[in-house]
Amino acid sequence: MTSRNARSSLTRIGLISDTHNLVRPEALQYLAGCDAIIHAGDICHQAVLDALTRIAPVTAVRGNNDTGEWAASLPTHATLTVQQVTIRVVHDIADLGADPRSEGVGVVVSGHSHKPSISERDGVLFVNPGSAGPRRFKLPVCAGMLIVDGARASASFDSLLT
Repeated sequence: MTSRNARSSLTRIGLISDTHNLVRPEALQYLAGCDAIIHAGDICHQAVLDALTRIAPVTAVRGNNDTGEWAASLPTHATLTVQQVTIRVVHDIADLGADPRSEGVGVVVSGHSHKPSISERDGVLFVNPGSAGPRRFKLPVCAGMLIVDGARASASFDSLLT
């Protein structure tokens, strides 16, 4: 995957999860201009992926609420390599399985909890962009951004609602 910006080696990957069939205009605006989008599950309807695909290529995994014929082809885990960084995507971090570092994974993207978080453990960056769908409890409605530059990756998340 290459960056759309020829003057920069940075690749911008929008991170979104737990949309639960809600495509917020704020989310689409936040993701505009990304080189790629990762959806970490609980999509709940094909129309969500269709809207995201109009912005950039989408890698998506099936969440526990993704059922029916439209979701049958979605994998439960996905692995992609962007520049020199291998990214593993799962909906629920409990389903990650083996030690990602031993498999050469540098970034793990998950959803499910609706709680945005960024942490590093044993040289692996773990990112949960939170939920961009209906508000749950008092948790923020947000999405994230993964920036890949060669073999380095950094992440952030932003609230979609003010």
